[in-house]
Amino acid sequence: MTSRAELLDTLHRYAARAASERLTLGEVADGLGGSSFSLLCIILSLPFLTPVSLGPLATVGGLTLAAIAWQMLRGDRAPSLPPRVRAIEMSPKVWQPLLASCAKIVSFCGRFSRPRYKRWVEGVQGARLRGFLIIAAGLLMAVPLFGLPFNNALPALAIIVVCLAELEDDGLMLWAGVAVTAASAVYILGVLVAVTFFGTEAIKRFFPSGLG
Repeated sequence: MTSRAELLDTLHRYAARAASERLTLGEVADGLGGSSFSLLCIILSLPFLTPVSLGPLATVGGLTLAAIAWQMLRGDRAPSLPPRVRAIEMSPKVWQPLLASCAKIVSFCGRFSRPRYKRWVEGVQGARLRGFLIIAAGLLMAVPLFGLPFNNALPALAIIVVCLAELEDDGLMLWAGVAVTAASAVYILGVLVAVTFFGTEAIKRFFPSGLG
């Protein structure tokens, strides 16, 4: 696994490049090194850390994250993106804050996270467990409950915590990711069941703004 210093150096280097040129998603993914799965998932999850539902964009983003995690689950060494996704080009105004935020998150977590209970994050078992959790969170994010507060943010947070656990070799943080994923499932599936059986009127009592 890539060390924290190497991760931060890579992120700062790409953030500097993004300030002066347009980068494709494929270029960034190829340069993320040994932790490319986790870093790519963090970068793709950051835009969804908002209390406001992002609608169809969240559905596409969640399914994309689930597809990347499936590759992790089956043991691929690096994420393989479809040509159209690899060719997505974003402006410096988009890339710079994403990469800078990712670097800040990795740096911040280094203050309290440390290698512990590493059997939960290392090897094939660790990759499969992380892949399963990210697939679950990605599918939860993709549930089309447009307008529901935090329906994107909770799964995105779960994915980020799970990925940070891999970057820090921190099994305890992985279990925090399990807890956030479970909370996301209870919240989103609970609302889905309520809508299915009681209609949107039941939800409006708790969320006056409605489901969009």
